[in-house]
Amino acid sequence: MLQTSNYSLVLSLQFLLLSYDLFVNSFSELLRTAPVIQLVLFIIQDIAILFNIIIIFLMFFNTFVFQAGLVNLLFHKFKGTIILTAVYFALSISLHVWVMNLRWKNSNRFVWTDGLQTLFVFQRLAAVLYCYFYKRTAVRLGDPRFYQDSLWLRKEFTQVQR
Repeated sequence: MLQTSNYSLVLSLQFLLLSYDLFVNSFSELLRTAPVIQLVLFIIQDIAILFNIIIIFLMFFNTFVFQAGLVNLLFHKFKGTIILTAVYFALSISLHVWVMNLRWKNSNRFVWTDGLQTLFVFQRLAAVLYCYFYKRTAVRLGDPRFYQDSLWLRKEFTQVQR
């Protein structure tokens, strides 16, 4: 079971990683003249998103619901967050690779193709949705119903057995 002190530490780490993601999304374009720094920020951002994915799945595995064998219930409740996080991760990596390929050799020139602009808009839109749904999921996983046997869980278990 996830203890209160451990939950607050995990939640703080998740919010720190989300804050870094927000920081890089907000200010990375200001560093387009320093491609090496921008590359390092992008790599750390992608690693932070990957760590957030790992942390949320570890929180899933730690629940009583998961240990009782109701993986489908967890997946159904948090399907949107899981899919959105995967899409955001893919969009972020795609954007970072495209930006670095276009701007690496000539960082003083402003390069902004139509495709890059479209990918940028979709990645930023996914970033907003990712932050909202990820934070909501992280807070909802603090609900004690997920970590102990309850009437709600027994009802769900009987529905699954049918």
